[in-house]
Amino acid sequence: MREPGFSKLAGRVAAGLTALREGLRIVPYYWGDTHGATLAAGGASLPAAPGGTSRGPAGPDPEEETAAVWAALYADPYAELALAAAGVPRAVERAPGSQPPDQAIRARLAALAARGDDPAAELGPGLTRAATDLAAHSLLGPASVALAPDDLALLAARSLTARVIADLLDSDVPLVPVGDSRDAVAERLAVALGAAPRGTERGVRSLALRAAGSMASRAVVRRRRALTEAAHPAAADILRYLSRGEAVRADLRALIKGLEPPVSLLGHSLGGIIALDTLISTPLPQVRFLVTAGSQGPFLYESGSLPSLEHPAPLPPHMPDWLNLYDPRDLLSYLGAGLFPGRVTDVLVDSRQPFPASHSAYWTNPEVFRHIVDRLP
Repeated sequence: MREPGFSKLAGRVAAGLTALREGLRIVPYYWGDTHGATLAAGGASLPAAPGGTSRGPAGPDPEEETAAVWAALYADPYAELALAAAGVPRAVERAPGSQPPDQAIRARLAALAARGDDPAAELGPGLTRAATDLAAHSLLGPASVALAPDDLALLAARSLTARVIADLLDSDVPLVPVGDSRDAVAERLAVALGAAPRGTERGVRSLALRAAGSMASRAVVRRRRALTEAAHPAAADILRYLSRGEAVRADLRALIKGLEPPVSLLGHSLGGIIALDTLISTPLPQVRFLVTAGSQGPFLYESGSLPSLEHPAPLPPHMPDWLNLYDPRDLLSYLGAGLFPGRVTDVLVDSRQPFPASHSAYWTNPEVFRHIVDRLP
């Protein structure tokens, strides 16, 4: 964390600890300005926004809007159908003897599923399952009332295409098709579902997804430099530390040597990595207690990435007692007891926040301070 957030956080930690135990001296170690990562060339490594040089910041870029729509569909392949169905009663009055408006699209989806995955072979497997699921989906009824058959076929085709690609992404498959292949499959599926063939790519008529998605996409691109420098946790800081971490460890050692024992070292996230690495690499007898919260030290050790210690080597004898606080919803917190039996105590704390908020909620959780103070030497 960088200023001004660091001072605010340090003040909150100090208040939380001293409220439970008088006489503690809290000494912050702010390494961010001296040892943290920066874009030294002013962001020369960051690509320009797509279309930004030709259209300027004010004009919407159709390609950017299209990409934003597909991003929304990868997150929820039924999003467009849900928007189309919004406000349409699930039970619609029909004339006696008339066919349900969704009967034709459901029949075509069943026929498409019977053809296997071949109609979307360029994308990968999964079309059969996607078509079967969509044929049984409750959204088709109200969506078929709200949309013309051609538009319904187009939205259903995009839903199937997005579902196949979303499954690829969920499976962490390294080969995801480019947009041209995706659009060709979507067009082919639309025709199979009853849309009239078109000689050119269909415009992405995506209802509210287009406006909302494109605004979000443009905002992210505009803020790319800020996001790159201030990503939480700061990926660049972690990479810089892992490649050139000795200076930050040396400054921490110098700070600790000037303090009266007993010293307890408290580190959050990357701070916990630095604290652990420093204590492993150099005996510091003043330090009697280590606290890490939401930290990735155990993961780096297990993956062979912790500079001071490589798995399966044990912790050195000079390591102090170690309390490791983790939140099961914090995807950046890890366990140490299974890696260092008897040398680290993992304690679960629950902020009741989803990730990434859970990664920053330790220091507003009274349980955290109680666990620390109860174990202070």
